[in-house]
Amino acid sequence: MRKLDIYQEDSLIYSIYLEKDFSALPERLNSVSSKKKKALIVTDDQVAKLFLEDLKNTIEDSFSAIAVCILPAGEEYKDLEHIQKIYQAALDMELERKDMMIALGGGVVGDMTGFASASYLRGIDFIQIPTTLLAQVDSSIGGKTGVDFYHYKNLIGAFHMPKLVYSSMHCLLSLPKVQYASGMGEIIKHALIHNEKYLPYLQEHKEALQERKPEILLETIYQSNRIKKYFVEKDPYEHGDRKFLNFGHSLGHAIEKVADFSYSHGQCVAFGSLMALSLCKNIAKEDILKVQELMEDMGLETRCKALKHEDIFEALSKDKKQKNQHLQFVLLHQLCSPYIEEDISKERIEEVLKQFMRSEEV
Repeated sequence: MRKLDIYQEDSLIYSIYLEKDFSALPERLNSVSSKKKKALIVTDDQVAKLFLEDLKNTIEDSFSAIAVCILPAGEEYKDLEHIQKIYQAALDMELERKDMMIALGGGVVGDMTGFASASYLRGIDFIQIPTTLLAQVDSSIGGKTGVDFYHYKNLIGAFHMPKLVYSSMHCLLSLPKVQYASGMGEIIKHALIHNEKYLPYLQEHKEALQERKPEILLETIYQSNRIKKYFVEKDPYEHGDRKFLNFGHSLGHAIEKVADFSYSHGQCVAFGSLMALSLCKNIAKEDILKVQELMEDMGLETRCKALKHEDIFEALSKDKKQKNQHLQFVLLHQLCSPYIEEDISKERIEEVLKQFMRSEEV
């Protein structure tokens, strides 16, 4: 087991637990005084088949009542229409302000449950139980919640911190290769922006990570969580340094949208990270090639399918991270030394799009 505490202005906000399975969850729930509360579990139809009964049986004595809201799986359902289904389920079980929601699933379920709990009755508590590698190292930590709107990713949302994050290693054993690789996209991004020892660690242990060896996987998730903790505590509402966590996301989100979400989020972050590295003036070509090799070893693609450049620029212009219509990117002075660069020229972006896109037409 590993534990990390997240603080805000010297006050403990919540704890992150890394555990082997769900068995320690009842003990962890004692810290949020759950026994007098009702809980609405929100999950999707794929995760429900794998983990819902196990979770319900584990926590049945931890709450006064438990209900379930099962959503369809997929980014295309991350919208206000399906948020209404969560609200309706909460109304049906007469959820009150003292009660809570539980997000059981990947980033889509976590973001939606977080947003529903932030807005239902003007805010109730929620717990994150992330079941994908991507969610365990990224979206479950930091309190960002939201839904997509007209295919613009997370355009509507709120900052709403969880009361507890519980990451179980057993959930990762059944992950499809594509989803596992997606999580590695975010992990490699963490290694590029902070902790100069982390990238060599990933390179040294890449075979163990390919095999999902529990002790190496747990240590890797822990190190990524430490990096996320560092930026979240320093800048909880993304006014400053927390923006560095968006390395690779500007072009990554644009590719994700233009490709109509045919790529996973972490895969798009990998594309965007390689492009961002190539936009950096002081990053050596051999360093980029090493990162590219690591991504490929982790099952990630390093050249995306051909997409229309004008569609990429249109998506960039609508990205909520952009400022005053300028193209704003997180870049690196050197590895693990990020900064914000304003107004990168379209010509420079065109160059990296050509470099990392395949030449065939869509």
